Amino acid sequence: MALGILLVIAGILIAVYPPLLSIIVASVLIIFGVTVTMIAYRMKKMQKRFDDPFVDFFFRF
Repeated sequence: MALGILLVIAGILIAVYPPLLSIIVASVLIIFGVTVTMIAYRMKKMQKRFDDPFVDFFFRF
């Protein structure tokens, strides 16, 4: 319910102030990028402890 209210408020703010859309999209992309980087880092650390072909195939770098 809180997420729905937050989305409605974000929609109203975007309608009132359109440049806010670019700030919201940029924030979401930054958070997504940081999350993916953290997951990749954790998987690489786990790879040293466990020999997993999934980790080896997708996270070679």
